[in-house]
Amino acid sequence: MRSEIISVATGSRERVHDITSECAAFVRAEGDGLLHVFVPHATAGVALLELGSGSDDDLLAALGDLLPADDRWRHAHGSRGHGRSHVMPAIIPPYATIPVLDGRMALGTWQSVALVDLNVDNPQRQVRLSFLSD
Repeated sequence: MRSEIISVATGSRERVHDITSECAAFVRAEGDGLLHVFVPHATAGVALLELGSGSDDDLLAALGDLLPADDRWRHAHGSRGHGRSHVMPAIIPPYATIPVLDGRMALGTWQSVALVDLNVDNPQRQVRLSFLSD
């Protein structure tokens, strides 16, 4: 298995960050196998969805409805509503596994790989890309 960590600057606001090109570059020289994308953080997730058409904003809005940034959370350090960031990975998991065929991710036509980060207290993230060959 080949593995590499990439750094992603998510900034100080909620973010759906497209990492599709980094994932594609990582598997480009490979044959068939599986790409595993993992975020080693308790407050971030990985999603496969259409980006750039408003879906990323829709996802953030839906997460805002499901997990409001208010004072209801028992896990209450950091910015207001920080506890919801610790609940989010139960909804948006911190990983995704994608088939790779002849060095290309076998994503659907409109699918992209995205890092989802609601934690405004941590502007730098790491993502581990691992390739398991056939």
